[in-house]
Amino acid sequence: MQKMQILFPDPMMRRLREVAAQQDVPLSEIVRQATALWLDRMPKQASPVRRVPTVNAGLCLLDAQAMKEALHE
Repeated sequence: MQKMQILFPDPMMRRLREVAAQQDVPLSEIVRQATALWLDRMPKQASPVRRVPTVNAGLCLLDAQAMKEALHE
């Protein structure tokens, strides 16, 4: 588990404390449960596939050896 600090407005914090007291659980558990419910409602999106840009430059007019020779000329 990781620790983080979250700031809540006073009215929301009071309500969270009330709910935690009613359910006899730590406030952190209320926040975890609420976050889990919210995340379950979010659509799971696949991470975008990154593709290497390519260019169709047409047919190659030289073979590999001719390209090497042309490079050194």
